[in-house]
Amino acid sequence: MARFLLGRAATLALVLFGASVLIFLVVRALPGDPAIAMMTSNATPAEIQAMREALGLHLPLWQQYLTWVGGAVTGDLGRSFMYSNGVAAMIAERFPVTLHVSLVALAIAMAIAIPAGVLSARYKGGALDHMFRVVAMIGISMPVFWQGLLSILLFAVILGWLPPGGYQPLSAGLGLSTAHIILPAVALGTAYAATITRMLRSSMLDVLGREHIAVARAHGVPERTIIWTDAFRNALIPTLTAAGFSFGYLLAGAVLTEVIFNLPGMGRLLYESILSRDYPLVQGLVLLNVTLFVLINFGMDALYAVLDPRIRR
Repeated sequence: MARFLLGRAATLALVLFGASVLIFLVVRALPGDPAIAMMTSNATPAEIQAMREALGLHLPLWQQYLTWVGGAVTGDLGRSFMYSNGVAAMIAERFPVTLHVSLVALAIAMAIAIPAGVLSARYKGGALDHMFRVVAMIGISMPVFWQGLLSILLFAVILGWLPPGGYQPLSAGLGLSTAHIILPAVALGTAYAATITRMLRSSMLDVLGREHIAVARAHGVPERTIIWTDAFRNALIPTLTAAGFSFGYLLAGAVLTEVIFNLPGMGRLLYESILSRDYPLVQGLVLLNVTLFVLINFGMDALYAVLDPRIRR
């Protein structure tokens, strides 16, 4: 087990190194000059050059990269060009909002996907199966930002049941916090529920078609036991894969949702930092997203090894 995990950790470390190089180069390839963006329209070339030197943009790219990645290893992601604050501190301030939305969205996705996937497989070819498959296809096809705009129009503007945006932490009260978080969480969660539903249905059908299930039915084992004890448990590993990837995507891909619902999370901060050409902030946010995704995958690998000992070998 330890050897398996060490091997996976070494692989993931290489992935992070490659990702850091790619992130740095892609951010530097963004059009525009941060020094010009920070100066007034009547700034002279000498003033712009002085600003570039103050920001460290006059140094060779390899030196800028080594400075950045060396600090990142110790937790220092540099200082924001636009805000003059530490990038790590700014991310720590915004991360709880994104985490809150992502956890609620994942809970909604799993609450929808598990019963829908199991029932769809249980009644394969029936009306219930067709209904869930059509709904899942619509959920996969509909863009999250479009679903968010429709939900604001219906529940906030027309019905007036929920606020159209903003964020309230749990410390402000469970009811108030839920009222502000439910629309973006549902918009994110339902999209990923469709993917997890299709994965669970496929895995359940694969397990239900195996020989030991036919033997269990021949011996009179109740169908409920077969579905939830034998089939669902064996279909859990690929479903956890989908759920783990979904959570990683939720953390990293909530940019448009946070902008639409005016949530002060990492997604909105990334959007603002890209517009302002804030290199350290963009690099720090993207690197954190990649790191979280890699750690989630590592956690999934460890969980697989516990659930299925064959994977360790």
